[in-house]
Amino acid sequence: MLVIKYTFKNLWLAGMASLCILLTSCDPDLLDTQPENKYVESNFWKSKEAAYAALTACYAPLGYSGVYGGDATPLWEETATPNSYNETNSMSFNALASGQHSASTGGVISSRWNHCYSGIGRCNTLLARIDEVEMDEEEKVRMKGEAHFLRALYYFILRTYYGDAPLVLDPPVREHSDLPRTPASEVIQQVLTDLETASDVLPWSYGSSDLGRVTKGAAMALKARVLFYEASPLFNPQNDMNRWKTAMEAAKAVMDVADEAGYDLYPDYRALFLPENEHNEEVIFDVQFIYPDGGNSFDLICRQYNTNAPLLDLANAYLMEDGLPSDLSPLFDAANPYENRDPRFYATVVFPGDTFMGEEVSETRFAITGFGQKKYSIYDEEAAPADKADLKSKQSETNYIVLRYADILMMYAEAKNEFSGPDAEVYAALNALRTRVGMPVLNSGHSQQEMREVIRHERRIEFAGEGLYYNDIRRWMIAEQVLDGPIYTWDKKQLEIRKFDKNRDYWWPVPQAELDLTDMEQNTGY
Repeated sequence: MLVIKYTFKNLWLAGMASLCILLTSCDPDLLDTQPENKYVESNFWKSKEAAYAALTACYAPLGYSGVYGGDATPLWEETATPNSYNETNSMSFNALASGQHSASTGGVISSRWNHCYSGIGRCNTLLARIDEVEMDEEEKVRMKGEAHFLRALYYFILRTYYGDAPLVLDPPVREHSDLPRTPASEVIQQVLTDLETASDVLPWSYGSSDLGRVTKGAAMALKARVLFYEASPLFNPQNDMNRWKTAMEAAKAVMDVADEAGYDLYPDYRALFLPENEHNEEVIFDVQFIYPDGGNSFDLICRQYNTNAPLLDLANAYLMEDGLPSDLSPLFDAANPYENRDPRFYATVVFPGDTFMGEEVSETRFAITGFGQKKYSIYDEEAAPADKADLKSKQSETNYIVLRYADILMMYAEAKNEFSGPDAEVYAALNALRTRVGMPVLNSGHSQQEMREVIRHERRIEFAGEGLYYNDIRRWMIAEQVLDGPIYTWDKKQLEIRKFDKNRDYWWPVPQAELDLTDMEQNTGY
């Protein structure tokens, strides 16, 4: 694992090394107005090392707090759903969950906008300038493909949360600050164009020294997610059924190349999220983290701060191991409500009476809701090794998985059910996930509406704690049904009453700082 991650660090160091060489050089001709003791636009794009440093900079915003990094942004995103609670309002996620956010809230609302555009600007600069570098043309084309993918991902994120967003395809200049918001349909068309470009030139895989880079399969998988979102009710108010067909076909395209690309479900659901198993067959694209140069705080958040505390509603959502809900299953014991549950519960949630880090979990061990999150933490039942028992801020190294093969199967099942109803392939996709964890398979006979509810429940359970459910309840347009109302601790004590305004809260506001600089229109209600 460390060899792989330090390889990415070495790419950055290679770029910095060339910078250091320039910093130590000095032209004795003081009348020469061309600076040679620092990088400027005119002298940067001169070497392969500089090009790689620029490409590494395109990846870097993925680990920023507005995207998938910071302390625990993707874990905190779960707290804007009925699954979890963020007591300290970290990155303003509790303001989002309770409907108290505005254009001036800051936190993730402003940082996501800023950090995505930081990534976009870097990608645009690389694409515009890399042809100036003398290096292997095939390698250069591949690097461009990586930048096209990353630009597509940053724009997809902007479209997903804010709707319309200024579409900029050139290196940053001051005039870009005055651009209006581009209609989301045009943004998505550019996203799909970038992903097609990336898919055409990227390889299926890399050698061990380059694991974690964008691949052809990643471009295909992101295309499937983009089309999948665009088919959903929030993004598809006209209910154009052809969008579901297109999304279904895009997901199926990834499934069809799974053997060639090396994709499959990892056999151990819990171990899938541990650092020692990174880059396994289920991971299509993940964000790299390494301590001390670029770690996260996933373990600290899950173990001590508990600011991604699971809620009672999530715990109760897990079926019994016989596949029935607790109120219908003979396995349910009210005195021991968390016995005999779907195995994914024990891989995700820590509960009173459980064993965690070698000790029985008391009712006050996780004081906020009584529950803790295990997924995306190295901590489990066993006592942690002494050197890992008290990881602090930015000392964690678990990669965040942006795209995994299980999601491809789930997207295919949902898109196919929405387009043509449940068939054997829909059941097969869902049952692959259930079989992986030992849950009973689904039997045929569901109506389209029944299968819709099954799929929505299965997505919630399969991806609990991963930060996907917020966009699921948004794109299904059920947020006012499932988010509006009280939330509870393990012992049914009310924490707060959340509010969700269906006329406003489906879209985030454009940050006020951006509006102060431009004449951009704000989203409705802010």
